[in-house]
Amino acid sequence: MSPLLRKPTVQKGRVHHLTPESAGWTYVGFDLYRLAPGDRVEDRLEGREAILVLVEGKARIRADGIDFGEAGERMSVFEGTPPHAIYVPAGAPFDAVATTDATLAVCSAPGGTGRPAARLGPDGIVTTQRGKGTNRRAINAIAMEDRDVADSLLVTEVFTPQGHWSSYPPHRHDEDAFPDMTYLEETYYHRLNPSQGFGVQRVFTEDGSLDETMAVADGDLVLVPRGHHPCGAPYGYEMYYLNVMAGPLRKWRFRNHPDHAWIVERDAG
Repeated sequence: MSPLLRKPTVQKGRVHHLTPESAGWTYVGFDLYRLAPGDRVEDRLEGREAILVLVEGKARIRADGIDFGEAGERMSVFEGTPPHAIYVPAGAPFDAVATTDATLAVCSAPGGTGRPAARLGPDGIVTTQRGKGTNRRAINAIAMEDRDVADSLLVTEVFTPQGHWSSYPPHRHDEDAFPDMTYLEETYYHRLNPSQGFGVQRVFTEDGSLDETMAVADGDLVLVPRGHHPCGAPYGYEMYYLNVMAGPLRKWRFRNHPDHAWIVERDAG
């Protein structure tokens, strides 16, 4: 199995636990919890900000002493509606108590400017369409750079219809060379509908030093330390993924693969 593919470690509780140390990089962390009613998650991330995303279900959430009440609305991620999300400042305590079966993502990266805890969604998140033909997909931009809501985190959701491609044409953001490109580590938390399906993700560099093609199952996590990283959803199965990105600069600048950049140019015409 590819070292970039991480399977859930358990079925309930904290099913993914990715730290910069376990990933072998510097910025991005990701935890994923599957909760039953009454289950509690509580933590404090020293030196690291977090965005809590209720992927599915409902939970009562507190962060940095603020009670945000019951958050969550969609009971299946494939409803496609914008998610409820909460920003947690670096070093601030937070807790979530599930009030239904729930899936909670904790996206983290270095922070420290003293931003207050805040509700980021669903208000302020507009579902948009991107791409053409079988490259069309829907985006929920939870915390991209057009929203000044975090120090280093960039977080978004993508819904890819059956038979479509996503994160495509292939692109990379693995050099600290702003304004042409930014260095951003990235994770993909994948879901498939129906859940017995699979998707495909390739992570590869132009010089061939990294080239991994993975069949991803419902609930898998893929790491993108560098290189291009397109995904495909087979006929009959729609794909969701939650992206977390972070690096030295909170901007998303990428370069398309030179062999496939003509697709972007054609579609822009």
